[in-house]
Amino acid sequence: MAAGVMTTGIQGVVALPIVLPLLGAAAGVVFGAWRQVQRAITLVTLVSVLGVSIALLIEADSTGYVVQSAGGWAAPLGIVLVVDRLAGIMLVVSAIVLLAVAVYAIGQAGEERQRVAFHPLYLVLAAGVSASFITGDLFNLFVAFEMMLAASYVLITLGGRPDQIRSGMSYVVISLVASTLFISALALLYAATGTVNMADLSQRLGEVSPELRTGFSLLLLVVFGIKAGLFPLFFWLPDSYPTASGPVTAIFAGLLTKVGVYAIIRTQTLLFEPGETMGTVLLWVAGATMVVGVIGAIAQDDMKRILAFHIISQIGYMILGLGLFTVAGIAGAVFYVIHHIVVKTALFLVAGLVDRRAGSARLSEVGGLVRSAPVISALFLIPALSLAGLPPFSGFLAKFALVDAGIEGRSWWIVATSLVVGLFTLFSMTKIWTGVFWGEADEAPGREPVVTDRLGSPLLMLVGTLALVGVSIAFSIAAGSLYELSERAAEDLLDPGRYVVAVLGERP
Repeated sequence: MAAGVMTTGIQGVVALPIVLPLLGAAAGVVFGAWRQVQRAITLVTLVSVLGVSIALLIEADSTGYVVQSAGGWAAPLGIVLVVDRLAGIMLVVSAIVLLAVAVYAIGQAGEERQRVAFHPLYLVLAAGVSASFITGDLFNLFVAFEMMLAASYVLITLGGRPDQIRSGMSYVVISLVASTLFISALALLYAATGTVNMADLSQRLGEVSPELRTGFSLLLLVVFGIKAGLFPLFFWLPDSYPTASGPVTAIFAGLLTKVGVYAIIRTQTLLFEPGETMGTVLLWVAGATMVVGVIGAIAQDDMKRILAFHIISQIGYMILGLGLFTVAGIAGAVFYVIHHIVVKTALFLVAGLVDRRAGSARLSEVGGLVRSAPVISALFLIPALSLAGLPPFSGFLAKFALVDAGIEGRSWWIVATSLVVGLFTLFSMTKIWTGVFWGEADEAPGREPVVTDRLGSPLLMLVGTLALVGVSIAFSIAAGSLYELSERAAEDLLDPGRYVVAVLGERP
């Protein structure tokens, strides 16, 4: 029996984070005429996924790996699902965010109420996200990406506005290019090694020439870099995300790009031996991503576009940690991903509240919300300070961990770059605060504000946003424990032999 493979009942639930949303999506189609039933199905499904994900993370942290082979076919021939500490962390955080955004969407009188397909598509998206984290082979990672992207193609254009259709087409074209590159990479990998199982590839890639391994590493970096929004592959992102409806923008911005980051971390540590060449490439890409993203954010006059460019900038910090290829660096990257998913999603939810309350999200058309909508102002301030990296919030702790790892690795230039970018991030958050919340509008908003009660927005929209802000605060309080968990995940990632033993039962 393979070391680290669970034989208890928990092994049988590994597939549930994928299966439950798909069943929920099917039920949502059946009960499409009964919107309250459809909403209940979505919420019950996501709560169940969160419970299962927490159980899997606890078990993975205790035993190292939870592995399930579909149909009893052992790897590398059969489909295998693997939950290690990193996958467990991503499952839990994504389930939290998906649930909070679903509550927010139900409270908003938008596409969730007008389009019967919203809930089924949202659950298909959730299934694709979960499958991306726990699949044990690259072909099923491709399938998971396509499942996720098929749902996102429709979600990003719900509403049918011309700007949505135009941006959605850009998103579709770029995603198809990435998918074509991915399937081509899979064909080349299979031709060179005879397998696409990641544990098996970890062994067999050692038998090919170093030049070919480097080529495969760069090819997969490009494929997943498009999805993550890395420099210079990010150009599609700032125009695509802000045009979608508020909940869709939030989940895309907060979660979907991190699926790409996860894939980069997983493949670069499991399939390829850390080397100076790839480490240098990753650090230069990280630095360029940080700088270009933050410069783009500073140049914007729209709250959503500022936050969209900051997605790019913050991805650079995550790749920075990976490029160091040390336990401290990768632990910092994992901790940063955890923090950023929650904080960025919360900020986009607040942007949706601002847009609804003021009739616009442009800095020149909004002002004085700190007086007219103090609850919304407070909900923005906490995640904004965290994104900027101010103590005692989780963003400060995540950036401190990465800076400390960079200093330890004597990578002085990338440390300096990250600190300067952090200052510009604080500047752009201050720009939003002074423009939207303290300042006065210079122009009339593009449309009439939605009349709301004294809270400034519908209760469920505030509940969903408040939940994520509360989670970000909890992350700050529990930062020590979370970082220790991230360290254990990093140790696993830098010893791919553990993964091989868990899946194949043998160490290379």
